[in-house]
Amino acid sequence: MRVCADCGGELEAAYRFCPWCAAPQRRKLVEFFPAHPRDVGMALRVSRYLTEDPHVRFSVWNSDGVAEAAVSLEEEEAERLAAFLAGPEPERQTLARVLRRRAAAYLR
Repeated sequence: MRVCADCGGELEAAYRFCPWCAAPQRRKLVEFFPAHPRDVGMALRVSRYLTEDPHVRFSVWNSDGVAEAAVSLEEEEAERLAAFLAGPEPERQTLARVLRRRAAAYLR
């Protein structure tokens, strides 16, 4: 069993957050993303730092396991990037809009 550095509560090594005080137990979360087939041998590594200076770092890795480029984003920019990647929100279909479209199609 490990001990939380913030509250001293016991926790399992696999826990990302303390079950007693919710303090993050890992200071960095990492995900790897394989590249598009046209970029075979490359990968994107995204690291989220949960430190006093929180940020997100993107690095491009080659097949030799070497980072070829990296850039860090502030939290606000990382959120803006996430919204961009999510794409536009679908148009909400209000009842009035649906009825107008049906009426317009009927009158044609």
